[in-house]
Amino acid sequence: MAEPADMIVPLLREMRAENKAGFDHVDARFGIVERRLGKIEETLVSYGQALTADSLLSKLLTGEFEERIEALEKKVKDLETLK
Repeated sequence: MAEPADMIVPLLREMRAENKAGFDHVDARFGIVERRLGKIEETLVSYGQALTADSLLSKLLTGEFEERIEALEKKVKDLETLK
């Protein structure tokens, strides 16, 4: 009859190899997920920058229209005082 140690040690080695293979698979999947999350984060950063640029452009355009409206109101007021 075989010694218990002679049966257990090979079984433990087999279990260790199976666990390592499983963890290698999980590590590979985590690598894929991390790359995907990195791309999503990059997209969010560029989207945020685009929104900031759009809002700055809107403020510039709005300010220009306000200046034009103020100039027109001043001209109208000047014309009204001439009457």
